[in-house]
Amino acid sequence: MKYFEAIFTITPYSTDASDILAAMAGEAGFETFEETKDGLKGYVQQTQFNEKALREIIEDFPFEGTAVTYTIRETEDRDWNEQWEQEGFEPIVISDGAMTIHDGRHLPDNMPADTINIEIDAKLAFGTGTHETTRMICATLVDHHPRGRVLDCGTGTGILSICALKLGAEEAIGYDIDEWSVDNARHNAVINHVDNHFTSLLGDVSILNKVDGEFKVVMANINRNILLTDMSFFRKKMAQRAILILSGFYTEDAPLLIEKAKTLGLTLQQQKEDQNWCCLVFT
Repeated sequence: MKYFEAIFTITPYSTDASDILAAMAGEAGFETFEETKDGLKGYVQQTQFNEKALREIIEDFPFEGTAVTYTIRETEDRDWNEQWEQEGFEPIVISDGAMTIHDGRHLPDNMPADTINIEIDAKLAFGTGTHETTRMICATLVDHHPRGRVLDCGTGTGILSICALKLGAEEAIGYDIDEWSVDNARHNAVINHVDNHFTSLLGDVSILNKVDGEFKVVMANINRNILLTDMSFFRKKMAQRAILILSGFYTEDAPLLIEKAKTLGLTLQQQKEDQNWCCLVFT
């Protein structure tokens, strides 16, 4: 997958301006950011990059007296999780010990016998449980005890599907635009012994046109703009009394998503926040 790297310079620099820039750059397709001493490095798939939208964002940057400049260059294919693959991550405890997520190398001490144990081997995919959005969706699944079929939109490592299956879901179908993620999700389903109940598909939301039936749980951990565009597709796949779990966006973006959901006949049931990241649950 080919990416552009944008080097953003913020003058004068502030962490608030950097956070706002990252949130707004998502509207131009950016997925991943690295902090620098005077701004950000941002990474966007070449096929998703919208430079016109990026210019408009910078022209309308909401910090008076702050200037943002940038340069764009192509990047070589890279292993986005190279450091994580080498170092791993410390175990993550969800819902007061109901679930523990680990990398298979850093095992938790004194893990209760009844805890749900999930091992994630991330290869070029998002979703180890370390991010606030992933943790919030996993905790929401623990609260709701999913049953029936589950749809995982933007599956990444497959962690959300695996979580749902270990909690009692009968079947999970995930899809992702990244071939590496699709393969990695299958791999993680195997090492967690749920591969007989998990299907990983390559494609964007249009792949749902080839997926039969409805789902009791639909979940998506994707950026705000994709959620706004794809929510109507999610709605069509929801069974009666199904729930829709959304995350991957900042708290200030929640009103836009709630309003969009209302137009689709969805009702907000729960809103969670963690470090300014948000998770919404609709029926």
